[in-house]
Amino acid sequence: MLSYRHAFHAGNHADVLKHIVLIQLLRYFGQKDTAYMYIDTHAGAGAYALDTGYAAKSTEYETGISRLWERNDTPEPVADYVKLVRDMNPSGKMRYYPGSPYCADKVAREQDRIRLFELHPSDYKILGENFRKVAAHAAEQGQRSNVRGKRVMIQQADGFSGLKALLPPPSRRGLVLIDPPYEVKDDYRRVKDTLTDALARFATGTYAVWYPVLQRMEARQFPDKLKRLPCQNWLNVTLSISAPLPDGIGLYSSGMFILNPPWTLEPMLRDIMPYLVKTLGTDAGAGFVVESGTPTTSAGSGRRPRAERE
Repeated sequence: MLSYRHAFHAGNHADVLKHIVLIQLLRYFGQKDTAYMYIDTHAGAGAYALDTGYAAKSTEYETGISRLWERNDTPEPVADYVKLVRDMNPSGKMRYYPGSPYCADKVAREQDRIRLFELHPSDYKILGENFRKVAAHAAEQGQRSNVRGKRVMIQQADGFSGLKALLPPPSRRGLVLIDPPYEVKDDYRRVKDTLTDALARFATGTYAVWYPVLQRMEARQFPDKLKRLPCQNWLNVTLSISAPLPDGIGLYSSGMFILNPPWTLEPMLRDIMPYLVKTLGTDAGAGFVVESGTPTTSAGSGRRPRAERE
């Protein structure tokens, strides 16, 4: 369980989808003055070097951020994401890639709270060091917080279990990102069980779940199981950059499933997904799905999903 290192996959097509959605969710939460809490159950290292170490060996970023880096025709939400990555690389050379915690830190306001869980001892240590560097840089610039309490808190813990103690957040406004490695089949069950418990504690929260689209049974059934959870409504988006390989190996497609999404997210995704398919796709099997609906039961009740496919 502790062998997974996201650095191998940093900046790939799945990260592009995940981080575009995350940034737009955070932008929406920031439109109201009331503070919100962002919770990341599987935070990783927070930031990744692309020119050394794991990422340099796998070069998966060439399927994602690398294809967007030099383009000047990106739709606004995609440009917003690319700018955040560019700001992390002031030299103009693509050397570093932000993880979800870094994205949240750059988009969240001073009054908002960020709570990060990471179980892997090495990534937990790196995550803490990265945020200490961010704090030290802010201090050098003369930036001091006017808000009481710690803005960012990091725990070396299982995020599935740690989430319970944070819900509901004091402000009753919150966004939770659940992004496990899915290395073990039990992760699919744990995501569903965690969401069931979280919705009972904080029914109005927004929950964003990243998942791989794989040939294995657990992955194929996963979105349908999430559609039955007792939320107000749901939104599901997948991005495929190619047709699946005959041997079933390799990540060619991934999805983001959002429970209680803001109304702005679906039209935004319908607008940008054709661009991402065109830019990141590698063969005729590339495409996307955007679908939305309300919870269904085994008997099939609930509003029929509205879906768009390409």
